[in-house]
Amino acid sequence: MGILEGKKGLIFGVANERSIAWHIAQHAVRQGAECAFAFLPGEKMEARVRKTLSSGGLEDAWTFPCDLSSDVDLDRLFEAVAKSFPELDFVVHSVAYADREYLQPGTFSATPRTVFAQALDISAYTLIAIAHRAAPLMPSGGSILALSYYGAEKAALGYNVMGVAKSALESTARYLAAELGSRGIRVNSLSAGPCRTLSAMAVGGIDDLLKKVEAVAPLRRNIDTSEVGKSAVYLLSDLSSGVTGETHHVDAGYNAIVT
Repeated sequence: MGILEGKKGLIFGVANERSIAWHIAQHAVRQGAECAFAFLPGEKMEARVRKTLSSGGLEDAWTFPCDLSSDVDLDRLFEAVAKSFPELDFVVHSVAYADREYLQPGTFSATPRTVFAQALDISAYTLIAIAHRAAPLMPSGGSILALSYYGAEKAALGYNVMGVAKSALESTARYLAAELGSRGIRVNSLSAGPCRTLSAMAVGGIDDLLKKVEAVAPLRRNIDTSEVGKSAVYLLSDLSSGVTGETHHVDAGYNAIVT
């Protein structure tokens, strides 16, 4: 019996087989969870998501398109979720976006107001919007997990406005943890080391960052995305029943040293 046996969860952020959300989903399913998936609308994205799910034997998984920048879409999503899953045990928020033109070294001070607002909306505010709608489906408590990165704590070359958005995301998780704790709902962030995901490759200087982590991290290597999935399962399960408001690092120890 797995540590998520009998639990049902909603996962945001699967885009392809390299997505952190996909690795989380695979490990959750292996531990007994039933996972539903929300994805960005569009024929190409839907085809990509269905191909990914099929590759892991989840071709029959529950899916629903949702533009997280739209409250109407979010309402439709959670109305559909409530009909199929009267109760949820966990939610995974693995969503972030910023205009890649401003994710290059030397462009942060030129970030337009609209780009900044969009990054904060999609990367951070959506956690509030999702938690607000998910909480009524967690009458017995549950776990909400957001994916972050060390650029939320320290300036990372090229990460720019996304770093600011991730800072807001981690703070949002703490405030949600404080508010929802009385309802038995835990909210945590998982700060993953750099991985070659679709979103990470939009950040200028990612190759240099990967080399640096490998050279100086205590474990002297970069992480495998699967390691993020395994740690996420712990935070989604009852094994972490006393953990909330935390930012859990999975980065080969890179955050623990001065570089």
